[in-house]
Amino acid sequence: MSKPKVYIDGKEGTTGLQIYDRLSAREDIELLLIDEDKRKDLPERTKLLNAADLVFLCLPDAAAVEAAGLIENQRTRVIDCSTAHRTHPDWVYGFPELSARQREQIRSSRRTANPGCHATGFIAIVRPLAAMGLLPPGAPLTCFSLTGYSGGGKKMIAQYEQASRPPAYSSPALYGLLQNHKHIPEMQHLCGLERAPVFVPIVDDYYKGMASTVPFHMSQLQGVSSLHAVWEALHGYYLETAGPEGIVRVEMDPTAPESGVDSGFKIYANTLCGKDVLSLIVTGNDERFTITALFDNLGKGASGAAVQNMNLMLGFAESEGLHL
Repeated sequence: MSKPKVYIDGKEGTTGLQIYDRLSAREDIELLLIDEDKRKDLPERTKLLNAADLVFLCLPDAAAVEAAGLIENQRTRVIDCSTAHRTHPDWVYGFPELSARQREQIRSSRRTANPGCHATGFIAIVRPLAAMGLLPPGAPLTCFSLTGYSGGGKKMIAQYEQASRPPAYSSPALYGLLQNHKHIPEMQHLCGLERAPVFVPIVDDYYKGMASTVPFHMSQLQGVSSLHAVWEALHGYYLETAGPEGIVRVEMDPTAPESGVDSGFKIYANTLCGKDVLSLIVTGNDERFTITALFDNLGKGASGAAVQNMNLMLGFAESEGLHL
């Protein structure tokens, strides 16, 4: 049986390079590569887009829409890493752990939209609570999400790594302050929320790693009244949906004495850099608590998630080629 042919359109960008890094050593696929001097040549790109069994689109939104439109056959399957199709009704959202049904939809999908990095953290926290009926759809929510500067792509990486840079780059920077961040629509849509969350993304002076945190009052939830009950519900949900690889995992019960969650407990945003897993950490008390999604913004937040989706769509083991 011939190996599936895979083409990365936009391999030179941060996400594309990270996907290539995960795929280049694999012997179960054939990577189609475009000549360097033809990577902006439309006929050559069109030829490769239609020659592949699966294509990754690692392009800006408008270019991703254009590239998807260049595919003329029914055989080529697509994973779009841009924002363009994440709430589109004809595209499947590429987050397998949302439910068993979501995983099966990705397996059979011809068009999969890869999640945004900040959105991955928020949805991993909020979607299960909403799906279990613990969080009403009208609940007002906030989220702050800390990321390394690689999340901004090549331009931001160059800004942070220049030899002479403004002193402000050494401190955290809040951005998206007009509440118009491009991940907000998918955050609201995938969680079934009646109103968008107040979202504060923060970029800091480290290369990669992400900590997305959603704070709650226990009174916002229904059917639970203790921190242990919240943890137990979330833990049980992902035991059923995460699959045997455990790419998404809920860390230890914070109310257990052996959990290590005490007044001196800290969460470092770069803890899982270089990994393609996501950990959920519940902290707080029976009145107020937070849930933090800890992961690599280039791993489960981008390229690792894209390869996971490819594995499902092409019939490979879900974690093949991932860094667990």
